[in-house]
Amino acid sequence: MDYWRGGHAQIIAASPGLLEYRQQHLSETEYGFWPKIDDLETHIPEDRRIDGIAEVTYNKLLAPIGGRRQTALAFEDEINVFRRTLMHMGVPYSSRWYHTNNVYSETKVRDVFYIRRKDNVSRAKFKNFVNEKLASQMVEITGVTEVRSQVYLPWNKVTWNTPNVAHDNPKEAHLHASIIIGFSDEVARQEFYDRHAFNFNSELIDYASAMHAYRIDETLPFVLDGKRL
Repeated sequence: MDYWRGGHAQIIAASPGLLEYRQQHLSETEYGFWPKIDDLETHIPEDRRIDGIAEVTYNKLLAPIGGRRQTALAFEDEINVFRRTLMHMGVPYSSRWYHTNNVYSETKVRDVFYIRRKDNVSRAKFKNFVNEKLASQMVEITGVTEVRSQVYLPWNKVTWNTPNVAHDNPKEAHLHASIIIGFSDEVARQEFYDRHAFNFNSELIDYASAMHAYRIDETLPFVLDGKRL
């Protein structure tokens, strides 16, 4: 991961038009801990476990056009970093960044949840549930400092088919949304799972077939508020 946070990160960070670029380095040992319930997959198969996330947000819809040179460099450089990559994209208004009531609390620890939509649930209903209900309810919990939800466009290998890197993603393994949640400290995080997480399951199972939880070991910002760090 050293090169990802080093040379490769600087290729991405140099792209014009970025609002934000963060790397989320996920735990190699703490994952698959969402509370269990029938008909909801919480176990993460080892061959589908995710090591890290690159969050790239543009300040305008057409901004990626101006970053085509850096995108091409990153495209060719992926072989130096990754074994498998999957790009999940969202259109404008497909994500929510919630402000919490804990305005004076700094985020000390984060987790990420990947959600798989049930086959019989429409994309519109799923999007509304994740962004407007699930995420908005999480943000009201004491000790939660950050909630970011995103619902993805249908995945397509052609979107990011870098050479000599695997992009295998069978339909049954597709993921359709994510939520990054931040906590003020380890106590708040533990209380979230002890007192609140299971309560989401009663409605979650109506919309989702899988909820994959990972601890985020490290968040590395390279661009914030449009400024390269």
